[in-house]
Amino acid sequence: MRRVSRRVAIPALAGAMALSLVQTPAAQARPRPIDKQPTATGYGGAVASLDPYASKAGLEILRRGGNAVDAAIATSAALGVTRPYDGSIGGGGFLVIYSAKTGKVTTIDTREAAPAAAKPDLFIDPSTGQPIPFTERRVSGLSIGVPGVVRGWERALDEFGKMPLRRVLEPATRLAEDGFIVDEQYQSRTASNLAILRDFTSSRDTFLTEDGQAPQVGTVFRNEELARTYKILAAKGASAFYKGDIAEAIADTVTDPPVVPGSTRNVRSGAMKASDLADYRALEKPPTEVGYRGVKVHGMSPPSSGGSTVGEALNILENFDLKNLPRGEALHRLIESSALSFADRNAYIGDDRYVDVPLTGLLSQGYGDERSKLIGPRSATKPVAAGNPWPYNGGGGKPRTGGAGDVDGSTTHLTTADRWGNVVAYTFTLEQISGSGIAVPGYGFLLNNELTDFSADPNDPANAPAAGKRPRSSMTPTIVTKDGRPLLATGSPGSAVIITSVLQVLVNHLDFGMSLPEAIAAPRLSNTNSATTTAEQGLVQSPEGDALRGLGHQFTQTGTLGNMTGVAFLRDGRLQAAAEPVRLGGGSAMVVHPADRR
Repeated sequence: MRRVSRRVAIPALAGAMALSLVQTPAAQARPRPIDKQPTATGYGGAVASLDPYASKAGLEILRRGGNAVDAAIATSAALGVTRPYDGSIGGGGFLVIYSAKTGKVTTIDTREAAPAAAKPDLFIDPSTGQPIPFTERRVSGLSIGVPGVVRGWERALDEFGKMPLRRVLEPATRLAEDGFIVDEQYQSRTASNLAILRDFTSSRDTFLTEDGQAPQVGTVFRNEELARTYKILAAKGASAFYKGDIAEAIADTVTDPPVVPGSTRNVRSGAMKASDLADYRALEKPPTEVGYRGVKVHGMSPPSSGGSTVGEALNILENFDLKNLPRGEALHRLIESSALSFADRNAYIGDDRYVDVPLTGLLSQGYGDERSKLIGPRSATKPVAAGNPWPYNGGGGKPRTGGAGDVDGSTTHLTTADRWGNVVAYTFTLEQISGSGIAVPGYGFLLNNELTDFSADPNDPANAPAAGKRPRSSMTPTIVTKDGRPLLATGSPGSAVIITSVLQVLVNHLDFGMSLPEAIAAPRLSNTNSATTTAEQGLVQSPEGDALRGLGHQFTQTGTLGNMTGVAFLRDGRLQAAAEPVRLGGGSAMVVHPADRR
C-alpha cells in the first residue's frame, strides 16, 4: 500500500525556537508548537479542548465571524488530526447546544448505529455458544458501528451554524497537510496500540513510521490522506461520506479488514453494507433536564446514559445540604448517589427507539427523594439494587435489575461559546483508544469499536444488539443555565467515569463554590455501583479520604479520572475557558480577546 502520510524528524533541541529549525518541504507551511494553557478568560468567544492545535482551529473560526457551533465543528475536525485515537469521523458522539436566539437547549444524537444485519447474538461465538472475548470483539469488523460524526456536523451547521462545512474544515485540512508536532500524549497513545496498528496495512501505513514504530515526541506528523478526505467533504458535502466511494470503502473495510499478511490475529469480519451508511441519520432530541440549587442542568437523553444518571444523582443530592456538611460527609453522599443512579442506569437505559426507557421517572424529583432515603450514615454494601421508577413515569413497566458499570474507554470532549451567547458541549469518540484499530485504506481515519458498548448477552432487556440500534453510551455533554441564560458547559472523556467526573465538577462548582478551573483541577473519585470507589491519589491521601474510610468506604487508587473541559459565564460578562492543568498532559483553553479583568 502506498504510504501517503509523511513524518519529518526534528532534532531533540531544547525550546520552541529549536523546533522551528526543522527542515520541511518549501511548499508546506512549517508547523509550530503551540503552548498549552489550562485557563483563559476574556471576551468574544471561547474554546476548550484536549489539544492546543484543535483549540486554535476553533478560535480561528470564531475570529472569522463563526459562531459556537461552527467553532465546535472546526475544533472536532482538528482533533481528528491531532487526537485521532480518541475521536474522529470514524466514530460518533453527542452535541448539546444552547441557542441564544431561542434561549433553549437542544441535542443532536450522532451515536454509531448497528448495521441492518446485526442480531442480538452479535457477540456470541456460534461454535461455542459463549460470548466472544472482549479483545477479539474489539479488534474486528463486528464491533464497528455506522459512523455518525459527519452527519452530526451537517445537521448542526444546517440548523445552528453560520458557516458552511467547507469553511469550518479549512483549519483542520491545513493542519493535516502541514502537520503538527507530536507530543507525549500522541506518542504514548500510538505506542499503547502498536501491536494492533501493525496488524492492519491501512493503520500501519497511516499512523506508524516507515519502520513500523510510533512517531517520536518532537517530530512532525502529517496525515495527507485525512486532508484529502476533508477536501472531499468540503467540496461535496456530508453526503459524500455516506454515499459513493467513502461509504463503499468503509463497508469493504468492515467486511474484509485489511489484515497484514502473516498476522496471527483472529480478525472477524462484520456485515456492514454501503446502504447502512446511506440510511444513517443524525437525530435531534430534547435534552434531559433537572433543577438543582436554583439552576437547570441539561444533558443528553438516551441512548446516552449521561443526562439521566447525572440528573438522577443531582435529584438525590438535592435532599442534602452539601455546602454546610463536612466535606467527607458530603463526598459520602456523592458516592452513594452515584451508586444508586448507576444501578438504575444499568437496568433501564438503552436506545429509546427500541427499549421502553422510564426517563421521566428516572428524572423526577419524587423518585430522587425516594432513592435518597437509602443513603445512610455509612457506606452501603455495593452493588446496590436498581429501584422502580415506573410509578413516577405513569406506571406500566416492570422493575429491572442492573449491576456495576463499565469503566474502560477513551473519548474526547470540547466546549465552545461565542460573543452572541451560543454554547456547545460536544463529546465524540471511537470507544477504546484507536477504536477497532482498523483504518479505512486511503482515507486517513480509524473506525470505531462502539458496538462493544452493547451487552454481549442477547437477552439483555435494555442494551442487547439489534439492527439499526445505537448502543448505550456514557458520554455526558452538559450545559447549565440560570434564569434562561448559560452559566457553564462541560464534559469529559473516560467511559463510565465521564458521568462521575461531570457530576463531581458540578457539585464542586454549584455546592462547594469552586470556580470552574478549581472544580476541574480538584482530585476526583468515581463509584459506578461497585464495591470499591476508584479515586485519585490526591483524594485518597487527604483528610476527606480518611473521613470516607471512617464511614466504611474502600478505595482503589488510580492515576487520573476523566479529562474535563468547559466554559463558564462570569458575572462581569467575561467568558472563562477551562481545561485540565495536569491530567494527561493538560488541556488547552483559549478566548478571542483575553482579559484578566474588566
